[in-house]
Amino acid sequence: MMSKSLADYIRHARSQIREIDCDTLEDWLRSRDDVLVVDVRESGAFLEGHLPEAIHVPRGFLEALADPDYGHCHPVLATARDRTVVLYCDSGTRSALAAVTLREMGFTEVYNLSGGINVWDAEDKPVVS
Repeated sequence: MMSKSLADYIRHARSQIREIDCDTLEDWLRSRDDVLVVDVRESGAFLEGHLPEAIHVPRGFLEALADPDYGHCHPVLATARDRTVVLYCDSGTRSALAAVTLREMGFTEVYNLSGGINVWDAEDKPVVS
């Protein structure tokens, strides 16, 4: 079996998921109340600045925190299987991998924010710190 690189994992993930751009997410946040925004970066990055209303679920703990049967699950994420979930990280790579994981866990409508918070910030969208 040939070994896989990070680029291979990301390419595969992107072929499995749906991505949205910053304008679409901003529009959804204005017009809908079923959208759950999830920041999958580490704690320090989240505290420095995150999207409005985003919950923090570090990528390394995603499977546990998303599982309602796990005793220390995230109460919002673990009950969001039928909501629209938008994931992001710095550049959109970790969150692409996370989006595949949530789909495999039974989340029905999962999106990755293309370009992550780097593009969100570059487009002067609101950031909370």
